[in-house]
Amino acid sequence: MNKTERQLAITLELQRTKLIRAEDLASRFETSVRTIYRDIQALSEAGVPIAGAPGHGYSLMEGYFLPPVSFTAEEAVSLLMGARFIEQRWDAAYGIQAKSAHRKIEAILPENVRKASARVQETMRVLYPAEPDTATHVKTYLHDIRHAILEQRKISFTYMKNLPETDGKRSTQRVVSPYGLSLVREHWMLVAKCDLRQDLRHFRLSRMSELVVLEDAFLLPPDFDLNRYQPRDDRDEHVLIRAKVEVADKIRELLHFYIDAVHEQGEGIHFHFRVRHPEEILHHLLGLGGDIEVIKPEFLRNRMREFASNILKHY
Repeated sequence: MNKTERQLAITLELQRTKLIRAEDLASRFETSVRTIYRDIQALSEAGVPIAGAPGHGYSLMEGYFLPPVSFTAEEAVSLLMGARFIEQRWDAAYGIQAKSAHRKIEAILPENVRKASARVQETMRVLYPAEPDTATHVKTYLHDIRHAILEQRKISFTYMKNLPETDGKRSTQRVVSPYGLSLVREHWMLVAKCDLRQDLRHFRLSRMSELVVLEDAFLLPPDFDLNRYQPRDDRDEHVLIRAKVEVADKIRELLHFYIDAVHEQGEGIHFHFRVRHPEEILHHLLGLGGDIEVIKPEFLRNRMREFASNILKHY
């Protein structure tokens, strides 16, 4: 980024943010604070009305707006493909707005940029796999939960857990305070304060049913920031398998989230996994058949043996 591009970007950042420090601008544009001081001085001399408050930062005087910005072909592609992603993966209301934004962006592009961006889009394609269960079901809940978050209202739903509880039941009724939504590994996840557990929990939308937005209100904790939130890693169980070299890449692709360490061992490869429950990865291991051997825990070895015995009865 050259000086002119950086100064334009600084002006856009000031227009977007009411107050920002020189240190934050320096971090944002990967330059020194001294360079930011010089840029601010140059912009002021060029007539951009920048106000500075010692110890607080810089801001644009109220009422100042830049004329409409122009986009490069690469910027246009980023915006257009981003709109297409939202249309595919968000709820219907945002899908309509994404289509509208897509048309508006294309309408304002100069002819040469429109053609260049179209050529780039013809060479790139992003596929968005639908959530498990029905995409309509997930998108409907996404819409309802999004509004519940904005209105700070609790929701109730029946939740189907991946593994049964000690009583053998998998479904539970939950009432939660919804804090935020995240798209994680192709699944929409809700981060919420659960009334039952009295703690933050994560719920996959595809496992919800009978969702109702309640009249009960809640207050979002002032220190909660979804963009900075890091869930506790509760993968406390360890699994060790020995695999043939031929399937090592497949294991890395299927189970990369769980891999803790990998070691070559003779003619095979040892994979160390960390999981919440050993049965989380059972179906993946079964799919690898005789190309792997579970070494520990013994419980998982026995489960693999049971499945193998049951399969053998049919042949």
